Amino acid sequence: MKIDEIIALVGGRLIEGNNTENEEVTRAFASDLMSDVLTIKDASSLLLITGLANTQTIRTCEMAEVRYVLFVRGKKVTDEMKELAEDNNMVLMETSYSMYKVAGILYANNIQPLY
Repeated sequence: MKIDEIIALVGGRLIEGNNTENEEVTRAFASDLMSDVLTIKDASSLLLITGLANTQTIRTCEMAEVRYVLFVRGKKVTDEMKELAEDNNMVLMETSYSMYKVAGILYANNIQPLY
């Protein structure tokens, strides 16, 4: 599923990652525990759905090679997070929807779970 399709489905908005609207995401993982994110072995075309909006999230995604992050529950990306994401070629999105709702919408639209 393309980034712009994900944004439309979850009533979200793109915060970082200009010109990435046509990139594909095939799998998703929802977690607020960054220790769980670090267990990911293959992050290619993976979307992280999280409500943990801080620089540690971006640093963890960098280490786990997760490029796509969707912040839920109305969490806002800070300027520092945006700069780190830009430096690491990441795509950041925001939505006011809950993690549960986002996961359900994406699953119903053929985004596969990581596990």
